[in-house]
Amino acid sequence: MPVTDTTGPRRTGPRPLPLHLATAAAMWLTSRAGWPLSRSGLLSWRPELAAAASALETELAAADPDAFGAALEREIRRDADAFLTGLEVYRHHPYRRAMPEPPALWSEGTTRLLDYGPQGGAPVLVVPSLVNRAYVLDLEPDNSFLRFLSGRGLRPLLVDWGRPGEAERRFDLTDYVAGRLEAALDAAIAAAGTPVAVLGYCMGGTLAVALAQRRQRDVAALALLAAPWDFHAENEGLARVVGALAEPLGAAFGALGEVPVDVLQALFAALDPLLALKKFKRLATLDPSSAEVRAFVALEDWLNDGVPMALPAAREALAGWYGANLPARGLWKIAGRAVDCAAIECPALVVVPARDRIVPPGSARALAGALPRGELLAPPLGHIGMIVGSRAPRDSWRPIAAWFDRRQGQLGWTRG
Repeated sequence: MPVTDTTGPRRTGPRPLPLHLATAAAMWLTSRAGWPLSRSGLLSWRPELAAAASALETELAAADPDAFGAALEREIRRDADAFLTGLEVYRHHPYRRAMPEPPALWSEGTTRLLDYGPQGGAPVLVVPSLVNRAYVLDLEPDNSFLRFLSGRGLRPLLVDWGRPGEAERRFDLTDYVAGRLEAALDAAIAAAGTPVAVLGYCMGGTLAVALAQRRQRDVAALALLAAPWDFHAENEGLARVVGALAEPLGAAFGALGEVPVDVLQALFAALDPLLALKKFKRLATLDPSSAEVRAFVALEDWLNDGVPMALPAAREALAGWYGANLPARGLWKIAGRAVDCAAIECPALVVVPARDRIVPPGSARALAGALPRGELLAPPLGHIGMIVGSRAPRDSWRPIAAWFDRRQGQLGWTRG
């Protein structure tokens, strides 16, 4: 069971807290304002909601105005109380993560390569996202994807990017792939004495594709978990809006050299503005001492423990990936060379969680068709649920480990 520390400081999240509070308040205020507008006939509805709105307005017309207004006010107050209660349950919970850290095989700047062993296991270089802490893959003793893989005879070697330092604040994506990631690959090969498999999660999967093309002889197999590739696959309009943020962010944070955590968290919150309201209201209904609440707090702590992103890399990802969709068009370049999926010859597993709201399934699924030896796995899970959810061991961990087992011995990839 995870160690708890009741002496730690009260949490300040969920981040950015002012945004979540303002979004909830806006929802309550618009609910209150919508009632008189509906009664006056001035409330406009989107065309696709017209039929449902007409039925609703018919029912409201038959309601006693004073009684309905009072009931609406009571519901808003209950909603607000539940949300704020859930926030306080989270902020005061005694859980604190206390996981033993594996040894570092290599480091450069703020980047380290952590060895989860065992020494004789088949090596897998694990590449996480640049904008979230890597330990979601090793969240708790009883909920660790990497320790599960280690127990199956694989040897996960985790790239821990760390927080950008003075040098990393100048990094673009070429610096990360052709610089740090290739150096980490060299260290993994030196430690294992054999070519390695590469597993990339989320943005780390996109970077892993570029690494696999550049170092084909050294990458024996490639697993890509919820890795975005076709950024215009399901919502081109939203992707272009995100891409348009590259220049304003560059102007705002040029002197700082990085995009702050709260700005990145605000971008994620925009995907589902009411998610915080919904999940903290539900938290208020649970037993604070239960295992379910402890698991919620552990994951929420990770979500709020992000790292800034180097500004050059952020601008390149926003403008080049989201705005111009360069990866899917074959125009994204690392060190001047276009990243071409068709040139990657190793076996590849493309894992596309069917309920992903962060990386649209169509975006990640594009890799299965673009890689010559790509296989598709589509677990009925979400983006984070596939890594730490209660069904993750059955629906994603075990199938991924089984796929790696079948790859051993191919292209020289053997147990060290």
